This record gives sequence, structure tokens and C-alpha cells, in this order.
Amino acid sequence: MPRPQGQLRFLRRKLRNPYVWRRIAVERLTEPLHLNALSALVWAFGSFRAKVAFDLVLRHHHAYGILAAADQANELGVERISLLEFGVAGGTGLLNMVDVAARVTATTGVQLDIYGFDTGGGLPPPRSYRDHPELYQAGDFVMDPERLRRVLPPNAHLVLGELADTVPAWLQGRNSSVPIGFASLDVDYHWSSRDAVGMFGGPPELYLPRTKLYLDDIEEDPHNSWCGELLAVREFNAEHDLRKIEHHPFLRNHRVFQRPPWIGHMFTLHVLDHPTRSTLDQGRGSLSLANPYLG
Repeated sequence: MPRPQGQLRFLRRKLRNPYVWRRIAVERLTEPLHLNALSALVWAFGSFRAKVAFDLVLRHHHAYGILAAADQANELGVERISLLEFGVAGGTGLLNMVDVAARVTATTGVQLDIYGFDTGGGLPPPRSYRDHPELYQAGDFVMDPERLRRVLPPNAHLVLGELADTVPAWLQGRNSSVPIGFASLDVDYHWSSRDAVGMFGGPPELYLPRTKLYLDDIEEDPHNSWCGELLAVREFNAEHDLRKIEHHPFLRNHRVFQRPPWIGHMFTLHVLDHPTRSTLDQGRGSLSLANPYLG
């Protein structure tokens, strides 16, 4: 399948940035030589799924998270799922999700609806130290909503306004036949992150049993579990007995390339009251293990 033109344009712009080349040197060229050599073959001849495995699709967290969500949907017989981005800013991430989603649909057959949540006017003022005012300030990350809407395809939508208002309203109108499968959280502040993760407190059928999450603002030195997104996750977990957001501790072990930072940003919303996880009799046969010592 041809590489989407949007991805190619984005790649050319990215490669003009010296920071990108520094990241390639640190994250990629320090990996085993044979894996980098194999990457060239995968880039030239590999399937989309192979390129995701080798981190050859732009914004690796989107590629991994969206493909994993679609695969889980197929396992459950779900034909359509929703993808969310909290914090759209200029729209680069949202448009990358659009490109990746098109390729995931072509690979898996699962239809994907994309929703970008944002104030539309940049960051509001921080409210306390919990919002990392040393990193983020009012007016940061403004958007041009009309320009962005003009380039969005029919399956992608902007949801503008304060998250405290838009999240409950959006949840109330949801159809359980199109559950949430992946969400990217990039709203910087603690209080807006709290409003965003409120999205995950609805009826269990509105989510895949294991909803993939990407938490953006957790990597810098000032980030900690008592501020920002990490604090919002801690509070969500304390308030919900049957919904838990947990870091994926072994994902790195399952990746071909293990140094990229995005792996440490991946979390999972475990919907413990989802029907597939709370049905005690799954209606299948018994499992057994072969014992080679018995001959």
C-alpha cells in the first residue's frame, strides 16, 4: 500500500530538524547493527504491520496503540472503534492519527472514528503548582480551528470547549457499538488531565476491555506523580474500583527496538467490569500443558 502523502510531507519537514537527527543517533543507531540493516528491508518491502513492529511509522505510539486497538476489536467482533486525542494544539498529532488510522483500517478492516478535544484557544491559566507552571503557561499551543477542520476527513472531528463540559456531553451521546480503543492524553495541566481521564468512568461497554493510552507529559525532569498527568491517573485509580490505568511494564521486552522513549509513555485502561472480563464462565474447553519429562 502506498505511503500516505501526509506522512511523507511530515517526514520531510521533520528531517530538517537537527533534534530529530540527534534522536536517531541516540535511539536508533545505538541499537544492534543487524536490526538497523533489517529495518531498511522492512522499510522498502515490509507490510504495514511489519513497519509498526520496526518503528517505521511516524509517531510510533499512534501506530502501536491504534493497531493494537484494532486487533483487539477484531478479536471481539467489533467493527468500529473510536480514537481520542486530548490536546490537539496545531493539529499535527490529530492529522497523524488520521493517516495511521487509514492504514490500520486497510490492514485490519476495522473502521475508525477520530475525535480531537481541545479548548480551541490554547492553554488556559494554570491553577496551582500541580499544573507545572514552570513548564506551561496560558496561551501556549494555540490552534486555527477552521483551517484544521478544512483538512479533516469525514471520520475525524474536533470537539472544542472546556473538557469539564465536552467530555460528559460526548460520553452521554455515545453508542456502545463504537467503543473507545485508544486515547492520547496531552493537555499538560493536572486539572485538565483530571477532566480528560473522566472520559473513562462511563458504562463499561463504551470501551475496549484493554483501552490503550498514551500519556505525553510525563518524561521531563520536573514531571512527577504529584503533579500533572501522573497525579490525574493516581486520583482516577483511587476513585474507581473497577477501572485502573496502569503503565505497561513489559512492553519494552516485546518491541524490536527497545530504546525509544515512547514505550515508557504507554499505559492501559483496564476495564475490569467489562462483560468480557467479568464473565466467570467463558464457555471454552479446559487448557492443558504438555510435560516433556513424561515422554
